[in-house]
Amino acid sequence: SSVVPPLTPVFEGVCERTFGVTPLQVGPGLRTGMPVRTDNPKEVGADRIVNSVAAYEGMGGPLVVVDFGTATTFDAVDEEGRYCGGAIAPGVTVALDALITRTAKLPRVEVARPATAIGRHTVASIQSGVFFGYVGLVDGLVDRIREELAPDDPERVACMATGGLASLIASESRTITRVDPLLTLSGLRMLYERNT
Repeated sequence: SSVVPPLTPVFEGVCERTFGVTPLQVGPGLRTGMPVRTDNPKEVGADRIVNSVAAYEGMGGPLVVVDFGTATTFDAVDEEGRYCGGAIAPGVTVALDALITRTAKLPRVEVARPATAIGRHTVASIQSGVFFGYVGLVDGLVDRIREELAPDDPERVACMATGGLASLIASESRTITRVDPLLTLSGLRMLYERNT
């Protein structure tokens, strides 16, 4: 499920030399069981399809899948299990890195939930902006996607999160209904089983 094209042949070579197998690659031609209903299905990241397949298998649809990785991705799956598209925002740590490297005096801080939204010192202020800012970003985008997926009843659209900061952001989010830190690995297993 590589989303770094220059490394794909490297990992394929490692698998072939080390394990004596040619790995399956998530992409066009692989049976996923999930129709991709975007303008250009080939440009959808393999990780986004893998996560959507696993989340739909576990929760049904309609649903939104949020992945907190290098980018924070939002994927929409309709009631019939079709991948509809989504949104991409900078990842939490990417945004924090940009803030720190593009300002002269702001220190690097741990991504953590501060005690209050009103920071009383610089570290707490940065943590508030990053933590509560991303909670607001997630809830705002999930609300909008829910309205588009199920305009008759947006609240019936579930939201599953995965990725390194999923549990932290979910602790304050009102839209994330479930966190699965192993979602991508579960999806890879499912796709392997569907194709062997």
